Amino acid sequence: ATAGEIGARFVSVGIHDILDKWWGESEKAMHALFDDARRRAPTILFFDEFDAFGSSRGRTNSHHWTVLIDVLLAEMDGIAGRNRDVLVFAATNVPWNVDSAFRRPGRFDRMLFVPPPDEKARGEILRRHLADIPGGAELAIEPIAKQTHLFSGADLRSLAERASESSLSRSLESGEIHPVTANDLASEMARM
Repeated sequence: ATAGEIGARFVSVGIHDILDKWWGESEKAMHALFDDARRRAPTILFFDEFDAFGSSRGRTNSHHWTVLIDVLLAEMDGIAGRNRDVLVFAATNVPWNVDSAFRRPGRFDRMLFVPPPDEKARGEILRRHLADIPGGAELAIEPIAKQTHLFSGADLRSLAERASESSLSRSLESGEIHPVTANDLASEMARM
Protein backbone atom coordinates (compact mmCIF):
# COMPACT_ATOMS: atom_id res chain seq x y z
CA ALA A 1 0.00 0.00 0.00
CA THR A 2 2.81 2.41 0.85
CA ALA A 3 4.63 1.67 -2.39
CA GLY A 4 1.44 2.37 -4.33
CA GLU A 5 0.80 5.61 -2.48
CA ILE A 6 4.24 7.03 -3.21
CA GLY A 7 4.81 5.41 -6.62
CA ALA A 8 7.76 3.32 -5.45
CA ARG A 9 8.99 -0.08 -6.50
CA PHE A 10 8.30 -2.74 -3.84
CA VAL A 11 10.85 -5.47 -3.09
CA SER A 12 9.97 -8.20 -0.61
CA VAL A 13 13.11 -9.70 0.92
CA GLY A 14 13.16 -13.16 2.45
CA ILE A 15 16.05 -14.82 4.21
CA HIS A 16 16.45 -17.19 1.26
CA ASP A 17 17.15 -14.16 -0.98
CA ILE A 18 20.24 -13.28 1.06
CA LEU A 19 21.69 -16.32 2.79
CA ASP A 20 24.30 -18.37 0.98
CA LYS A 21 26.41 -21.22 2.28
CA TRP A 22 29.61 -19.73 0.88
CA TRP A 23 31.60 -17.33 3.05
CA GLY A 24 31.08 -13.72 2.00
CA GLU A 25 28.30 -14.38 -0.52
CA SER A 26 25.49 -13.41 1.87
CA GLU A 27 27.17 -10.08 2.52
CA LYS A 28 27.54 -9.51 -1.23
CA ALA A 29 23.86 -10.34 -1.74
CA MET A 30 22.85 -7.84 0.95
CA HIS A 31 25.00 -5.13 -0.64
CA ALA A 32 23.61 -5.94 -4.12
CA LEU A 33 20.05 -5.69 -2.78
CA PHE A 34 20.62 -2.18 -1.43
CA ASP A 35 22.69 -1.15 -4.45
CA ASP A 36 19.85 -2.17 -6.79
CA ALA A 37 17.32 -0.33 -4.57
CA ARG A 38 19.43 2.84 -4.77
CA ARG A 39 19.84 2.60 -8.55
CA ARG A 40 16.12 1.99 -9.12
CA ALA A 41 14.78 4.36 -6.46
CA PRO A 42 12.25 5.13 -5.25
CA THR A 43 12.19 1.67 -3.71
CA ILE A 44 10.67 0.11 -0.63
CA LEU A 45 12.58 -2.86 0.77
CA PHE A 46 10.37 -5.03 2.95
CA PHE A 47 12.04 -7.60 5.19
CA ASP A 48 9.48 -10.12 6.39
CA GLU A 49 10.26 -12.22 9.48
CA PHE A 50 12.98 -9.67 10.22
CA ASP A 51 14.06 -11.46 13.39
CA ALA A 52 15.70 -14.01 11.06
CA PHE A 53 17.98 -11.21 9.76
CA GLY A 54 18.24 -8.87 12.68
CA SER A 55 18.54 -11.18 15.64
CA SER A 56 20.56 -9.87 18.51
CA ARG A 57 24.28 -10.16 17.91
CA GLY A 58 24.72 -11.22 21.52
CA ARG A 59 22.49 -14.25 20.94
CA THR A 60 24.67 -15.84 18.29
CA ASN A 61 28.13 -17.35 18.38
CA SER A 62 28.43 -17.22 14.61
CA HIS A 63 30.98 -14.74 13.31
CA HIS A 64 29.41 -15.09 9.85
CA TRP A 65 26.00 -14.03 11.20
CA THR A 66 27.46 -11.10 13.14
CA VAL A 67 29.21 -9.86 9.98
CA LEU A 68 25.97 -10.13 7.98
CA ILE A 69 24.12 -8.07 10.60
CA ASP A 70 26.91 -5.49 10.53
CA VAL A 71 26.64 -5.28 6.72
CA LEU A 72 22.88 -4.81 6.96
CA LEU A 73 23.33 -2.03 9.53
CA ALA A 74 25.92 -0.31 7.33
CA GLU A 75 23.65 -0.56 4.28
CA MET A 76 20.73 0.89 6.22
CA ASP A 77 22.95 3.78 7.31
CA GLY A 78 23.89 4.45 3.69
CA ILE A 79 27.61 3.94 4.29
CA ALA A 80 28.05 2.29 0.88
CA GLY A 81 25.79 4.75 -0.92
CA ARG A 82 23.10 7.32 -0.39
CA ASN A 83 19.77 5.88 0.69
CA ARG A 84 17.69 8.80 -0.46
CA ASP A 85 14.38 7.46 -1.81
CA VAL A 86 15.00 4.00 -0.30
CA LEU A 87 12.56 3.15 2.47
CA VAL A 88 13.14 0.04 4.56
CA PHE A 89 10.26 -1.70 6.33
CA ALA A 90 10.40 -4.87 8.39
CA ALA A 91 7.90 -7.14 10.07
CA THR A 92 8.40 -9.61 12.90
CA ASN A 93 6.35 -11.57 15.37
CA VAL A 94 9.17 -11.43 17.92
CA PRO A 95 10.42 -7.82 18.13
CA TRP A 96 12.26 -8.56 21.40
CA ASN A 97 14.67 -10.76 19.40
CA VAL A 98 15.71 -7.92 17.09
CA ASP A 99 19.10 -6.38 17.86
CA SER A 100 18.71 -3.02 19.59
CA ALA A 101 21.08 -1.45 17.03
CA PHE A 102 18.26 -1.70 14.49
CA ARG A 103 15.91 0.33 16.67
CA ARG A 104 18.02 3.45 17.00
CA PRO A 105 16.98 6.70 15.23
CA GLY A 106 17.57 6.62 11.50
CA ARG A 107 17.02 2.89 11.23
CA PHE A 108 13.81 1.26 12.53
CA ASP A 109 13.05 4.06 14.96
CA ARG A 110 9.28 3.62 14.72
CA MET A 111 7.50 0.47 15.69
CA LEU A 112 3.86 -0.22 14.90
CA PHE A 113 1.91 -2.98 16.58
CA VAL A 114 -0.47 -4.68 14.18
CA PRO A 115 -3.02 -6.59 16.24
CA PRO A 116 -5.00 -9.57 15.01
CA PRO A 117 -8.04 -8.55 12.94
CA ASP A 118 -11.13 -7.45 14.83
CA GLU A 119 -14.48 -9.20 14.44
CA LYS A 120 -15.56 -7.16 11.42
CA ALA A 121 -12.23 -7.73 9.65
CA ARG A 122 -12.30 -11.46 10.48
CA GLY A 123 -15.75 -11.66 8.88
CA GLU A 124 -14.51 -9.93 5.73
CA ILE A 125 -11.42 -12.14 5.51
CA LEU A 126 -13.55 -15.27 5.85
CA ARG A 127 -16.05 -13.96 3.27
CA ARG A 128 -13.27 -13.43 0.74
CA HIS A 129 -11.72 -16.86 1.29
CA LEU A 130 -15.06 -18.65 1.18
CA ALA A 131 -16.54 -16.71 -1.77
CA ASP A 132 -15.36 -19.09 -4.51
CA ILE A 133 -16.03 -22.28 -2.58
CA PRO A 134 -19.38 -23.96 -3.32
CA GLY A 135 -21.79 -22.87 -0.58
CA GLY A 136 -19.29 -20.42 0.92
CA ALA A 137 -21.09 -17.26 -0.19
CA GLU A 138 -24.32 -18.42 1.49
CA LEU A 139 -22.78 -19.08 4.92
CA ALA A 140 -23.62 -16.89 7.91
CA ILE A 141 -20.15 -15.54 8.64
CA GLU A 142 -20.90 -13.40 11.71
CA PRO A 143 -21.12 -16.29 14.24
CA ILE A 144 -17.84 -17.69 12.95
CA ALA A 145 -16.17 -14.28 13.10
CA LYS A 146 -17.24 -13.98 16.75
CA GLN A 147 -15.71 -17.36 17.61
CA THR A 148 -12.34 -16.75 15.96
CA HIS A 149 -11.00 -14.15 18.40
CA LEU A 150 -7.18 -13.81 18.05
CA PHE A 151 -7.14 -15.66 14.71
CA SER A 152 -4.72 -14.07 12.25
CA GLY A 153 -5.51 -13.58 8.57
CA ALA A 154 -3.46 -16.70 7.82
CA ASP A 155 -5.42 -18.67 10.45
CA LEU A 156 -8.69 -17.61 8.84
CA ARG A 157 -7.48 -18.56 5.37
CA SER A 158 -6.43 -21.95 6.73
CA LEU A 159 -9.84 -22.38 8.38
CA ALA A 160 -11.61 -21.72 5.07
CA GLU A 161 -9.28 -24.08 3.20
CA ARG A 162 -9.66 -26.88 5.75
CA ALA A 163 -13.45 -26.54 5.77
CA SER A 164 -13.48 -26.67 1.97
CA GLU A 165 -11.43 -29.88 2.10
CA SER A 166 -14.18 -31.47 4.18
CA SER A 167 -16.82 -30.58 1.59
CA LEU A 168 -14.49 -31.66 -1.22
CA SER A 169 -14.00 -35.02 0.46
CA ARG A 170 -17.79 -35.55 0.62
CA SER A 171 -18.06 -34.48 -3.01
CA LEU A 172 -15.43 -36.98 -4.12
CA GLU A 173 -17.13 -39.79 -2.19
CA SER A 174 -20.59 -39.13 -3.62
CA GLY A 175 -19.67 -37.84 -7.08
CA GLU A 176 -21.85 -34.76 -6.48
CA ILE A 177 -20.86 -31.27 -5.38
CA HIS A 178 -21.41 -30.76 -1.66
CA PRO A 179 -21.31 -27.18 -0.37
CA VAL A 180 -19.15 -26.15 2.55
CA THR A 181 -21.25 -25.87 5.71
CA ALA A 182 -21.15 -24.11 9.06
CA ASN A 183 -20.52 -27.56 10.58
CA ASP A 184 -17.40 -27.92 8.40
CA LEU A 185 -16.12 -24.61 9.75
CA ALA A 186 -17.03 -25.47 13.37
CA SER A 187 -15.35 -28.85 13.10
CA GLU A 188 -12.15 -27.32 11.70
CA MET A 189 -12.18 -24.52 14.31
CA ALA A 190 -12.24 -27.17 17.04
CA ARG A 191 -9.19 -28.88 15.48
CA MET A 192 -7.29 -25.61 15.11
